[in-house]
Amino acid sequence: MKVVVIGGTGLIGSQLVDMLREQGHEAVPAAPGTGVNTLTGEGLAEALRGAQVVVDVSNSPSFEDRAVMDFFRTSTTNLLKAEAEAGTGHHVALSVVGTERLQESGYFRAKQVQEDLIKDSGIPCSIVHATQFFEFLNGIADSVTEGDTVRLSPVGIQPMHSSDVAAAVARTAVGAPVGGVVEVAGPEVFRLDGIVRETLAAGGDPRTVVTVPNAPYWGTVLEDTTLLPGPDARLGDVRFADWLAERK
Repeated sequence: MKVVVIGGTGLIGSQLVDMLREQGHEAVPAAPGTGVNTLTGEGLAEALRGAQVVVDVSNSPSFEDRAVMDFFRTSTTNLLKAEAEAGTGHHVALSVVGTERLQESGYFRAKQVQEDLIKDSGIPCSIVHATQFFEFLNGIADSVTEGDTVRLSPVGIQPMHSSDVAAAVARTAVGAPVGGVVEVAGPEVFRLDGIVRETLAAGGDPRTVVTVPNAPYWGTVLEDTTLLPGPDARLGDVRFADWLAERK
């Protein structure tokens, strides 16, 4: 089948395109660099012609509240309109475990708007809620660094490898639309402060992680289970220690 991957040149998208091609599908990476821009609509109609599935793994280039809302609202609206005109039968989007519990954050408010637009579009859909990626643990540290100090809450987190995220999205894309959310997560539960501390230490990063109950995460104060999936989540295979080893 023809699968158009919006954001198909990024961390998840590039792996997803490779996986789908290995399975014998026609996977088309769609991004500004390939002539497809969901914000302006440039190249969308041509890219979607004949596509049975559209997968959106794109992300906003800015996490500022207004910019990220504008990105997801405009991009998703344009994409869904183009899909309706092309007769696309399945829209798959990558989102985040706990989005509905993180609405104090501008980023997650924007992701919720994206999800609501998809569900209200009438196009058969599947929304993959993934936990945080191992590859973004350093970015979490960067977001709360002051000087050489990183302040994080000791809440639960179940991160996963980007390849497991891509595999979950690929599996969903070639399956029947689920009409809602499916959750995927890593195989192990950690404490947010502890796993970031270990990640920084393994990379020789001199910053100090300080445990601060109620420290904000992307602008939101977390409960212990905010970032954790439900009991029916499908778990990935790559463990944290394996990822640390591959980075060396």
